[in-house]
Amino acid sequence: MKSINPATGELVCEYAEHSDIEARQIIQEVHSAWLDWKETPFSHRALYLRKTSQILREKKDHYARLMTIEMGKLLRESATEIEKCAWVCDFYAEHAEEMLKDEVIQTDASRSFVTFQPVGVVLAVMPWNFPFWQVFRFAAPALMAGNAAALKHASNVPGCALAIEEIFREAGFTPNLFRTLLIPSGSVKAVLDNPFIAAATLTGSEAAGSDVASFAGKRIKKTVLELGGTDPVRVLDDADLNAAVKAAVISRMINQGQSCIAAKRFIVMKNVLPQFETAMKTAFESLLIGDPLDSKTQVSPLARPDLVDEIEKQVTASIHAGARLVTGGKRINRLGSYFQPTILSDVKKGMPVYSEETFGPVVSIIAVSNEQEAIEVANDSDFGLGGCVWTRDLLRGERIARKVETGAMFVNGMTKSDPRLPFGGIKKSGYGRELASYGIKEFVNIKTIWIA
Repeated sequence: MKSINPATGELVCEYAEHSDIEARQIIQEVHSAWLDWKETPFSHRALYLRKTSQILREKKDHYARLMTIEMGKLLRESATEIEKCAWVCDFYAEHAEEMLKDEVIQTDASRSFVTFQPVGVVLAVMPWNFPFWQVFRFAAPALMAGNAAALKHASNVPGCALAIEEIFREAGFTPNLFRTLLIPSGSVKAVLDNPFIAAATLTGSEAAGSDVASFAGKRIKKTVLELGGTDPVRVLDDADLNAAVKAAVISRMINQGQSCIAAKRFIVMKNVLPQFETAMKTAFESLLIGDPLDSKTQVSPLARPDLVDEIEKQVTASIHAGARLVTGGKRINRLGSYFQPTILSDVKKGMPVYSEETFGPVVSIIAVSNEQEAIEVANDSDFGLGGCVWTRDLLRGERIARKVETGAMFVNGMTKSDPRLPFGGIKKSGYGRELASYGIKEFVNIKTIWIA
């Protein structure tokens, strides 16, 4: 496996892949570690998870730099991601025991209750766009619930994958409880087929999710999927446009648009469209392009050259279909995988940027005449991950939030994940939930005990 700096195209490091035999041996070692770990009390688990949080904060600069060099995000965004990982560790260290305490239910028994027990080794198939956060938001609750983990990370961030394994080891977790498998995507099914793998979680593309879920389903193994999104942003005629535009720029440009919950389809009422479009154009054209390690940079590279190819293809096809280019639309003529911050307006149904997920710095503006049309356009998608609505009327915002078909809706705020709130989607954005009490219960046996 090769780690390549997307800002320069230079080889950072090469890693030897695990063979099938080595992968099987690792999984067996993880399972053996789990047999001990599942018997440990919550207090011990919390102790190690708090130590994990401490290590993340102490070495934040080191891990942030590693992340930026491997996948290209702005260094300050990488540092923020490490802080968020520490937060989720602290959150579950504090709350997991309460979340998983026995639930007493009155029945005809002298005593009856529900208990929550770990299921075993969970395979985590994780993406490159948030190479630390995506792993920790799964691992923190899974380990606190008494499970073990085998990580198959994206092939372009092997350094991050191995660093995470080392963090858990350094924090004092049972040796081999969390292991990284350096394997290609083609080897995932062989891992899923292993009898020591009890379940799987995947964050990634619709195609990858469908493939893994169908294979796991035939083996009666549970999966949780967090897939793509075409997150709608509704800007209503009574919105605070300054606040909406400010949040829109951040939400679309965070991680250079390479986020499942990034704002993508901007559904704007016609009577405020000219002001919104002008403000977005001004903001996008003022962004500073540069080295992601430079604190002044606001536009960094996409993670791989093929991602630039894909976003360019979507933009070009949409323009040919009638979309109006407001700004951007091209590769940036410099070393690395850069693409201009782009705004397309007059977007209509049938264009790639209307229906497909755009994993890059591209804004699609869709004009609507009224509130009902805004809801209909928002729901006219195969995806349903997140979204937001901007309005000064909070009751109006809540009414729309309830009607939009997504796993999360934000009123007057950008879509984000938070350890205190469940995270996940519907439709082709996947199923199951991560984070909060809902997430920690995805990989436990919800067991009834009835005593006469």
